Amino acid sequence: MNTVSHMIPEPGVFLLGVALFMFVIWDAFEAIILPRRVTRKFRFTRFFYRTSWRLWTLIISVVHAPKRRETLLGFYGPMSLLVLVGVWAVGLVLSFGLMQFGAGSAVLINNGPSGFNTDMYLSGTTFFTLGLGDVLPRSGLARFLVVTEAGFGFGFLAAIIGYLPFIYGSFATRETNISLLDSRAGTPPTAGELLRRHSYPHGLEALAILLKDWERWSAELMESHLSYPVLAYFRSQHDNQSWVASLTSILDTCALVIVGIDGACEKQAELTFAIARHAVADLAQVFGTSPVPLPQDRLTPENLRHIRDVLAERGLKLRDGEAADQKLTKLRNMYEPYIYSLGTYLRQPLPPWIPLKKGKDNWQTTAWAEVMGQVEKSAAAVTLDDHF
Repeated sequence: MNTVSHMIPEPGVFLLGVALFMFVIWDAFEAIILPRRVTRKFRFTRFFYRTSWRLWTLIISVVHAPKRRETLLGFYGPMSLLVLVGVWAVGLVLSFGLMQFGAGSAVLINNGPSGFNTDMYLSGTTFFTLGLGDVLPRSGLARFLVVTEAGFGFGFLAAIIGYLPFIYGSFATRETNISLLDSRAGTPPTAGELLRRHSYPHGLEALAILLKDWERWSAELMESHLSYPVLAYFRSQHDNQSWVASLTSILDTCALVIVGIDGACEKQAELTFAIARHAVADLAQVFGTSPVPLPQDRLTPENLRHIRDVLAERGLKLRDGEAADQKLTKLRNMYEPYIYSLGTYLRQPLPPWIPLKKGKDNWQTTAWAEVMGQVEKSAAAVTLDDHF
């Protein structure tokens, strides 16, 4: 006991540093390296995101301009990721500083007395591999701590360097299909518009291919966002698009096809619906957003009749009758309460079933609207002159 006390003059502080080190390392391991969802109720990373997201949305709520508010919400994902990495780094530096202090501040310093501030300075320069050399360990335990921290600091920085590109790679992969959906389902995407635009000859065959692509997309979304929930906070490039809205429109489309459209890919719709609903339910569980009833019906009887009429005009007959309506309601109840709760938490509204008004898709618009308007008028004038 005397030997231990001689080696570690402040064992309580030393053990506190060890506990903090284990806590930070385990949390970073679960967040970066462990490729599976962690079901433990308390995790620092989960607490960090839930707390900081609530605080950020509370601050953003005072901004009244929708576009500016959406822009500020888009800052949260990347910014929170960098802040979390910084918190981990500070925690590791503090843990080794506590261990050095608990070991008796056994260091040599060129100028000034040793103490906790010196231990923290040594820890910081060691963790970030600066190697300034103005503070040196002078006991075996202090040297061991310096070497250990240098190794963990190098490994931590290497893990972060590999972690960030993967996050942005997964984000880019997610957004590719969302961008492709723009010309196929409108902006924002809706099930009614998606089916209407696939009413051309062999369009239902193209719809089957699209749903198969979204079956894979939903599986990739579930795997990546369960392993790295921070991806859910990354928002799309355009404020009228989101992964929540796109996933909802695909689920809506699958529900309509499963109810029955003559010649449509019912089996593929069932497969896509299954994995998409699986993703929605699991992500709702990760973010603690329990399913809640929608405040108002997304698909009123009038809108459903309108969808049937529009599709009938295009040669697509959507099965009707009480049995079909009950089947559609049952399918909707399987995912709408989950996706609505998730979308409310992430501040990403659900799309309607049909376009609320006639508008242009994102690919048809440009920031240079006035200039392009003049160009289009000039082009039209040249065409008329040439024609007449």
